[in-house]
Parts: sequence; C-alpha cells; structure tokens
Amino acid sequence: MTTPHKATMSFSDGTPSVDFPIYKGTVGPDVVDIRKLYGASGKFTFDPGFLSTAACESKITYIDGDKGELLYRGYPIEQIAVNCDYLETCYLLLNGDMPNPAQKKDFENRVIHHTMVHEQMTRFFQGFRRDAHPMAVLVGCVGALSAFYHDSLDIQNPEHRFVSAIRLVAKMPTLVAMAYKYSTGQPFMYPRNDLSYSANFMRMMFGTPCEDYKPNDVLVRALDRILILHADHEQNASTSTVRLAGSSGANPFACIAAGIATLWGPAHGGANEACLQMLDGIQAQGGVAKIGEFVAQVKDKNSTVKLMGFGHRVYKNYDPRAKLMRETCYEVLGELGLENDPSFALAMALEKIALEDDYFVSRKLYPNVDFYSGIVQKALGIPTSMFTCIFAMARTVGWIAQWNEMISDPDQKIGRPRQLFTGATARDVKPIGNR
Repeated sequence: MTTPHKATMSFSDGTPSVDFPIYKGTVGPDVVDIRKLYGASGKFTFDPGFLSTAACESKITYIDGDKGELLYRGYPIEQIAVNCDYLETCYLLLNGDMPNPAQKKDFENRVIHHTMVHEQMTRFFQGFRRDAHPMAVLVGCVGALSAFYHDSLDIQNPEHRFVSAIRLVAKMPTLVAMAYKYSTGQPFMYPRNDLSYSANFMRMMFGTPCEDYKPNDVLVRALDRILILHADHEQNASTSTVRLAGSSGANPFACIAAGIATLWGPAHGGANEACLQMLDGIQAQGGVAKIGEFVAQVKDKNSTVKLMGFGHRVYKNYDPRAKLMRETCYEVLGELGLENDPSFALAMALEKIALEDDYFVSRKLYPNVDFYSGIVQKALGIPTSMFTCIFAMARTVGWIAQWNEMISDPDQKIGRPRQLFTGATARDVKPIGNR
C-alpha cells in the first residue's frame, strides 16, 4: 500500500481545507484515507450501504465487477474451479497460496478428523421444532459450538485461531446435514473419514443406516464446485458482519453465527432459494407457456413481479461464477437424465430469453450464479429450504479467513460507524399530566 498522491477536501462554509493521503493497492481503485476527517474538520462522510467506502485492507479476494473477474489470492476463479477441489480452495484462502501435495494431504487429514461434533450436540437439536427453517437451527448450533470447544478461544493466539478455523470448516457439513435430517425425522448420519469432503456431506444428507450410500462422482464434483464458487466474495454483507462482530473480540463461532444470520436474508444468501420459488411459481401457473406473460410483468414498471437469479449488484458484466455453474448444471442434468424435466426445461427457456432479449441484455441482467446453483441443488435432491445452508457451509472458510486476517491486523479497531442525525434536538420531559 503506497501513498504517492493526496486529496484535498475544501469546504464552502469556511472550514479550513484538509489533505488526505491516497492509497494505491496492488489492483483496483485507489482509496482516500479519511480517518482524520472528523478530527480536522468536525465532519463525517455520509455513505449509506458503504458503496464508496473501503472498510478494511485485505489480501484475500478481489472482484472487478466491470470485467466480470473474481480472484482468490490472485488466482482466477475459472482456474480454481477446474483444477482444484474445495479443500484446496480452503487451504488457499486460509494460507495465501496453493498447497503442495504434502501440505494438501496434511490439511485434508486435519479437516477430515475434525468432522464429528460433540455427542451432546445431538440433544441440542431436540430443542428446535421439526418444522423450523434449517437456517434458524444452524444459527443456533454454530453459535453453541463455543460452549463445546472453548479450549481454543484465545483469539490472540495464532494456534487457537487455526484450530478454530479447522473445526468450523470440518464441522459445518455435519451440522448442516444434521439440520436436514432433524427436519425429516431421520436419524443423524455420522461422518466417514474415508470419503472426500463433498462425498461425506452427501452421504450424511442422503444416506440412512438401512443401506450403504454410494456417492455419484459427477454429483459430488458438482457440489464441490458449488462450494468453491461460493467460498468467498470480498466484503459482502455477511463477511462485513463477521468482521464487525469480530472487531469486538467476540469468539470465532459467535462471529460465524452472525455471518450465517446475515446470509439468511433474501437479498443475500437467500437469493437462490428465491430464484427456485420464482420458477416454481411460473410452473404452477402453466410453465413454459407462461414465460412470455411473466417476462412482460417483469418489464412492466407498475408490476411488483421481480426477476430473481439475474443480474448482480457487483458484476456489471457476466458473473464469472455463473459460466462455470452453467457447465455444471448441464453436466448434472445430463447425468440424471433430467434434460426434459418440466421444471428444468422452464429454467432453460427463461435463460434463453434473458440472454437474447434486448431488455435484459441492455441492462446486463445475465443469469447469475444463484440461478444455476439453485437448479443444480434441486437436481441433487437438496430441498429449497436447505439452499442457504449449503451457501453458509461454502462461505464458512471465507468468513474465517477474513476474520483471521482482521484479528491479525495490528491496526484493527472495533467497528463504530457514525450517523447523520435527523431526529429531535434536546428537549425536556414534561410530567405525564401536562403532555
């Protein structure tokens, strides 16, 4: 981070002008350091949603929305998704570089041998209603992990932070699968150390004690790609929440639970669930024959109908993750013989219109990763209510990597946003009889 230039802020109210250093990162926009603004001028900046504010310095993930570029530690997501598995991606995000064969084997062994959860956690689930949303269950269970694994909660100890990271990455699939099994009334499936990360999760999700579950390699690879593509995404709402919670010194399990709660919102992690609900709604109204009518409603400014799974707040070009997920989508549909399934035929017909219709093309409303990942997950047999849980499982490593980076930063301070106050000024409380 260098400061070759400065910015000067001048004021029309007589306040003396203030100089601020301009920092240049390795890539991306320059940033103006305004930390001394209030002390020098008595004024704050106003930036709702932090759309023009860099809240931290990070070396983990970079997005160029105009180019449609996503880099994990400098590596393009297109190369990672093709050449790596999820645990390699986890190692990369946590450690800063790709593992060599020995490092990969060691990391995999550490994760695989931490997948079980404390047996008392099984009773913890019984406190929830069976029809509770799995995300509600997941928020509670992940936060509760600090009550079971409090031997490594010294956040100033790098070894403790590493152990917590391994535990979170390893145990999240187990908790997600348990949340699903609890909702169905089926018995929990214990993890198997001889299976890969994604294969183990699918067995815990879909296996039963009645018979041996044999994972399909094509489907396992599809799930692994979903996890890779969702592993981190710069300073989004949930990641920012994890950092903000962590800035108070909260333990990592509490911070990740805060991230899960944020991810649950339909504008964030719930987008793929909302996309499938949209497709189901069109299907219920008549399917492919009703697409024209649906699209007309989307274009109508007076309509409340929204097109879910298209466009992205950051990517002003094609979402690079969507291209990869599209390939996976067709591979899965082909493997399962679902190319002609009415629901999937509807999705593909909507995709075709969005890619060819000038209304969508001109507005760059291309299909995003949520559109395809929802279709893939449905094909895998994952219920819609579990989609965001899968997202949380994937994003856990990104959250913990971001949290660890923040805790390791010597300049880290507790988050304390300021405000533009527009409420009542100071006034006296009158006795109740005089009001």
